[in-house]
Amino acid sequence: MPKILLVSGEPSGDLHAANLVKDLKSLRPDLRFFGMGGELSKTAGVEVVFDISKLALVGLVEVWKNIFTVGRVYKGILHKIDLERPDLAILIDYPGFNLRLAQELKKRNIPVVYYISPQVWAWGRNRIAIIKRCVTKMVVFFKFEEDLYKTYGIDAEFVGHPLLDTVRVSRRREETLASYGLTGDKVTIALLPGSRAMEIKRLLPLMAQSARLINERMRNTQFVIARYSGLPMSMYEKAIKAAGCDIKIADSDTYNVVAAADFAIVTSGTATLETAIIGTPLVITYKVNLLTYIVYKFVITIRFLGIVNIVAGGEIAPEILQYDATPQKISETVVSLLSDAGKLKIMREELAGVKSSLGQGGARMRAAKAILPFV
Repeated sequence: MPKILLVSGEPSGDLHAANLVKDLKSLRPDLRFFGMGGELSKTAGVEVVFDISKLALVGLVEVWKNIFTVGRVYKGILHKIDLERPDLAILIDYPGFNLRLAQELKKRNIPVVYYISPQVWAWGRNRIAIIKRCVTKMVVFFKFEEDLYKTYGIDAEFVGHPLLDTVRVSRRREETLASYGLTGDKVTIALLPGSRAMEIKRLLPLMAQSARLINERMRNTQFVIARYSGLPMSMYEKAIKAAGCDIKIADSDTYNVVAAADFAIVTSGTATLETAIIGTPLVITYKVNLLTYIVYKFVITIRFLGIVNIVAGGEIAPEILQYDATPQKISETVVSLLSDAGKLKIMREELAGVKSSLGQGGARMRAAKAILPFV
């Protein structure tokens, strides 16, 4: 029975890992998976040796605070690798951890497929040398990633984006609004604060306060939070109470909520691409601790943070980041856009262009078929 090591380090990676495992098992039912992941990977049949719930870290300070935990997990994974001797390793995103692991796998002559590329096109191009030396194949979501890797002589294959298969709206707008006590005659704004606890703590209060200011300027607005079910409800309720604004909470219903919304305020990350696929106009916001931001400014090599804008090669969705990320700035930007039907129309057209650039449906199965020959 072929054994495959699977390593993901955060909720979005866990989702892609679980879906990939399902497709690989449909092609080869005899495959056995073990490694690092979350609840979705467990449900898909992965023997999760290390749970990722404590490792979804963003920023230098957060990583350093948990450096001993990360170190213990890393050593534990290596120990498990030496015990199991997997036939193949599939590393999913999480580059700070996984690229270091790839070097150890190379020493052990274990082939490595990297699924979901590190953002070497944004920063850390020195990592390309590690990838060329230690990674057998890159399976990537964006065409420009394939082109970049091939210029360095790296085996890379663009399979399209699996979100095209997973982003599905299952209810009519009216049904979704009614289920959360919202009405169809108001402008609905969705708040997507992310899936990590530190993002909720840092960004949800900012979004909730922005919602209050928007409502003061546009009385016909209503708000709903797309909650990540893996985090306690109390974190969301606390932010809403502090802002003093009536905001509904939708639990594990992000796609229907975004589709029912007229606009969205979205934390930078995968959610911006999900919002683009659905076609809802948005602004992107993000905020990290000062040390992380200073380092980011030194190493970043692209103009934008939001993947929607990176794919488009220009600013489709306004990015309100770091020091600019204030309730006043966010609310002013949202009100300005909602007051201009022409700008909203152009944004929807540009978002449709981003969606079309992601390839065709069936990316997950194409990825599985690209990986299977290495087993």
